[in-house]
Amino acid sequence: MISRLKGVLLSRGVDAVEVETSGGVVYEVEVPLTVLQRLPAAGSPVELRTVQVVTESSVALYGFLDELERTLFQRLLTASGVGGKLAVAMMSAYRADRLARALVEKDLAALQQVSGIGRKKAEKLALELADKVADLAVAVVGRDGQGTSAGAQEAVKALVALGYSFTDADQAVRRALEEGAAGEPDQILRRALSYR
Repeated sequence: MISRLKGVLLSRGVDAVEVETSGGVVYEVEVPLTVLQRLPAAGSPVELRTVQVVTESSVALYGFLDELERTLFQRLLTASGVGGKLAVAMMSAYRADRLARALVEKDLAALQQVSGIGRKKAEKLALELADKVADLAVAVVGRDGQGTSAGAQEAVKALVALGYSFTDADQAVRRALEEGAAGEPDQILRRALSYR
């Protein structure tokens, strides 16, 4: 199984890129639009985390820039009726953390924005995947625009354990971070609890 590719980005297509490794082997890698937009120009060095999907009729390699994206893609594939193409379409419509939140919050309107997903499919996906991706939906952005620390994730988990809905816990932690709570889970948790 190919789990990571490191080399030179040879070409960028609408839905796939070519990466040449130091050994001279060129791989075609399918990528979501959210990844394609962040890739460097052709000719630049690149490292992609990959998932190889083998079916009866094809072998495809899907590429991502960070572990959160790859993990979400792998979990999307566990849902019935979701193959590589639909998972890429979902991840092309939304950043990984936003897509995970849409599934956890059962945001059917957001899920239906993805080509090929109607109301019934959105309901089924939300029901089947909400618990599987809840830990990935905790990608909170702080005041400095950086991704969340493990402390923020722990604070959200603690609030959910205290009976908060995921959405309320996520919003409370976001607010705590925006208002300057330090990155320690207990400090974030204290500030988040003060909003109730």
